[in-house]
Amino acid sequence: MARTAVVLVSGGLDSTTCLAIAQAEGFEIVALSFDYGQRHAVEVERARAVAAHYGVRRHYELPLGLFKAIGGSALTADVAVPKGRDAEAMADGIPVTYVPARNLVFLSHAVGVAEVEGAEDIFIGVNALDYSGYPDCRPEFIEAFARTARLATKVGVEGRGLQIRAPLMRWTKGEIVRQGLALNTPYALTHSCYDPSADGVACGTCDSCLLRIKGFQEAGAIDPVPYAIAVDWAQAP
Repeated sequence: MARTAVVLVSGGLDSTTCLAIAQAEGFEIVALSFDYGQRHAVEVERARAVAAHYGVRRHYELPLGLFKAIGGSALTADVAVPKGRDAEAMADGIPVTYVPARNLVFLSHAVGVAEVEGAEDIFIGVNALDYSGYPDCRPEFIEAFARTARLATKVGVEGRGLQIRAPLMRWTKGEIVRQGLALNTPYALTHSCYDPSADGVACGTCDSCLLRIKGFQEAGAIDPVPYAIAVDWAQAP
């Protein structure tokens, strides 16, 4: 019998690659997505499409009004999304697109779902190399949360273990894309832009778009999603 894994699925490139990896490892997938009032709410629709593509056993979609209520982020409040930043600017401090405590809250919900679904593995697509400086994407956070989760859960107390899996943690965006393509990850279904148009077209200039474009360029591939700007996919990042 296949083991069950809870996979956090945002509808973006990283989480979808993470789901593809979990399925390739033989897990039966329970997907978990959140509608938290994010500016790029189109990602919720994409998460549904990704979950349907993989035929997951169950897809939880949980509403989280907390983040919209407290604001504090360009993704949940009327704050401009940074555009056109280079790698040095992205690495300078924590950007306004950081959503306070988002992964902490997401993983806490994932632990509850894992206990109910009988899963001992939770997959999350965080990355500590090509990312925008978010503190809750670092290995130190994932390791600390995993220790806490084992202390706070029935499955942990009973000694059966609870693993927080972050397979993309130390990969570049190019390595993530290459691995995803090797697993036939349906990138055409995904969405990464922080500030898409009303019809969901990626802006091509926010941090998330720039990192995604860089990943496909590094992988020598063409991103199947449309952008509002012209992209030279043959250009070296």
